[in-house]
Amino acid sequence: MTPQAYLNKSSTNISTGGKKAIIFVDANNWYHNVKKWCKPSTIDIKKLSEFISREKDLEFKEIRWYTSMPDMGDNPLIYKNQRAFLGYLEKQGIKIITRKLQKLSTKEVKKKRQEFIESWDLCEVCKPLVEASFLDMADNFQKEKGIDVWIAIDMVKEAIKDNLEVAVLISGDADFVPAFSLIKGIGKEVLSCSVPFGYSSELRQKFPFLILRRDILTKCLKDYESKK
Repeated sequence: MTPQAYLNKSSTNISTGGKKAIIFVDANNWYHNVKKWCKPSTIDIKKLSEFISREKDLEFKEIRWYTSMPDMGDNPLIYKNQRAFLGYLEKQGIKIITRKLQKLSTKEVKKKRQEFIESWDLCEVCKPLVEASFLDMADNFQKEKGIDVWIAIDMVKEAIKDNLEVAVLISGDADFVPAFSLIKGIGKEVLSCSVPFGYSSELRQKFPFLILRRDILTKCLKDYESKK
């Protein structure tokens, strides 16, 4: 196999001579699962893509990073940090697709908090007191809305347009099972890649997969992180 070509500002191609592929990164799923091992921003997505290309003999034509954007008015610092990180990815030639975070409805907030309360196993005296205060607290819970659907549509669209032979998804979310089924029906291949945490068993049982272990991520650290 030929040496791995690093991505540059004008292109995200990784030449391996293998099957043509596009990598779709579900950034929210990636962040919440990887953070159990390390700080997600320390992982170099280029290096990770190169590892996958070597393992599966693929030629990545493009890397797409799908993420939600916080509201600058809610937390200017978080917004600024997110923009800086996305700017770094863009300089590497990675395509960024964003959607705005949506506020949870009051009903959704109360449901989430009720689930927390039930998990705490409170006594009969404490539980009513906690419910009375905790359920009425104001908060800025937010959720991602539309990212999974956007990724699924793009994967199917690129498969139909014959822009890929393999759709590679960095996510362990079972919500992508229907999209993978459609892509296979079109006659293209699929591959999901994720850390063990939160990796859907249905996704792994039905389609090819690659578990990204801790030792793999260690080899994919950004250069300045690996020297620490």
